[in-house]
Amino acid sequence: MDAGAGHTVVLVDDSASVRGTTAGRDYAGGIGALLAAVVERKDTVSVGSFSGDSAQITWTAKDRSADWVTHNDNAINQKKRKQQAAECLSGFVTKAQGAAPHSSGSNVLAALTAGAAALDSVRGRHRLLVLTDGLSTAGCADLRAAAFRDKSEINAIARVCAARDETPDLKGVDLTLAGLGQPATDQPAPTAAQRTWLSSLWRTLCGAGKTASGTSCTVAPTAIGTADHPRPHRQPPQDPVVRYANDRPETYQLPGAALFDTSSSTVRRQALPLLNDVAVSARTTPGSRVAVYGYVDPRGRPDNNQQLSQARADAVQKVLTGLGLTRVTAYGRGLPKGCATPQRAAGSRMSAAERLQCDRRVDIEIIRK
Repeated sequence: MDAGAGHTVVLVDDSASVRGTTAGRDYAGGIGALLAAVVERKDTVSVGSFSGDSAQITWTAKDRSADWVTHNDNAINQKKRKQQAAECLSGFVTKAQGAAPHSSGSNVLAALTAGAAALDSVRGRHRLLVLTDGLSTAGCADLRAAAFRDKSEINAIARVCAARDETPDLKGVDLTLAGLGQPATDQPAPTAAQRTWLSSLWRTLCGAGKTASGTSCTVAPTAIGTADHPRPHRQPPQDPVVRYANDRPETYQLPGAALFDTSSSTVRRQALPLLNDVAVSARTTPGSRVAVYGYVDPRGRPDNNQQLSQARADAVQKVLTGLGLTRVTAYGRGLPKGCATPQRAAGSRMSAAERLQCDRRVDIEIIRK
């Protein structure tokens, strides 16, 4: 047996976001090089599909050998058997794509866990190839409410998954993810930046950068085309849709102390870089408009709260306009009705100073539509 040989599990996401209603993703045609590498190593191969929250795997092939050399010393026959092995593996992947989903949605983390479990008792190198658009709609990595914006959101998702013990144990597994950010053509499509965010999310969740022996996590930069697939005999379940937060405002909550001196509505010079960052984000969001909301804390005169909050909103509007924005409106809201804050430890409360800081603020919303 070749020293590089082992066992490869190939899992295909057959949820509706990948399958589409007319043409789904053509994994077999798009990952030819990845499948060729499996055959080149002479791995034993299992191929299955997954869908739904539990990631129950429907096996298309189990423990099939791709060894085209053993008991075959003839070079011509070896070449023929190698080609046959590649065609057979591609056929298994195509068949897995055609499997009817068990239930709606997908839980990619659960699929990773199931795939790793399928490798527990096998000998040799453990390799897991997961073909998915990465758009989980169940479990701790449910992306239906995700903003697809920054690393802090990725870290928050990773912490929630760890706290719920839903992060898969991939120690000793070489994982490759292919197709991320490439849903079916009739599904909502991510931008280039959102695809980059999605790749970063899954590299974080699968433990990229860890040094465990025999462990790796690779996002394959593979362009997956589309192909017509036979429709299942029964109607597949409706799938939740990930819409990439394109219709939700992006909100910047800026503390008043960073923007203004006490009782002042003049924007501090030190705040200009912060507002410039907001302006750049708005300018690079096509078709967006900006709304500025000013709030004050309850320490001022009640008859002056509305006036001061409006003056501060107007001041921020003027700065943003000067930074190149044209669609900016300003609203003075006086005292806030509530204080949106990051999650806190269970049982902890805001201090009086923290409450005042949260009350005295300016919210800037970048509205996409």
